[in-house]
Amino acid sequence: MESFYTDSPFGNSITAEEVLDSIGFLDDWEERYRYIIDLGKSLPALPDELKTEDRFVRGCQSQVWLAHHYDPAEKKLYLAVDSDALIVRGLAAIVLAALNRKSPQEVLQYDMETYFSKLDLLKHLSPTRGNGVQAMVARVRDEAQRLG
Repeated sequence: MESFYTDSPFGNSITAEEVLDSIGFLDDWEERYRYIIDLGKSLPALPDELKTEDRFVRGCQSQVWLAHHYDPAEKKLYLAVDSDALIVRGLAAIVLAALNRKSPQEVLQYDMETYFSKLDLLKHLSPTRGNGVQAMVARVRDEAQRLG
C-alpha cells in the first residue's frame, strides 16, 4: 500500500473527537478557519498520477480528488484527498478524521450530520463549499457501499 495512505494522521492520531475538541476550544470562526487550514496542511499530498478523472469529486467549488485503498485483511478503507484550495484540503481533512481507516460498515454507520452539527461547520461555509463537503462524504460512502 502506498505511504500516502498509511502516513496520513487522519483517522489515526487525528480523530473526529480530537477535531471536535480542538474546534471547541477556539473562540471565533477566524481562529477555526485557521485551524481547518492547518489541518489541510497535514494531509499527505496525492501523487499527480492519481489526480485522474475517475477520482475527481464532482460538486466541489475547487478541484478535489479522492483516492482510496481497501485492505481486505484489516477490513479497512484508507482514504487520500487532495485539492487545489487550502480551505478545501482542511475540510477534506475533517472528513478523513471521521472516516479514514474504518471498515466500510463503520463508514456507512458514522453519523456525519451529527459530526458536522457539533462542529457548527456547514452554516459557516458558502453553499458551494458545503455542497462540496457533502459530495466528498457521498463519494466515500458510495465506495464503502460498494465494498460492504
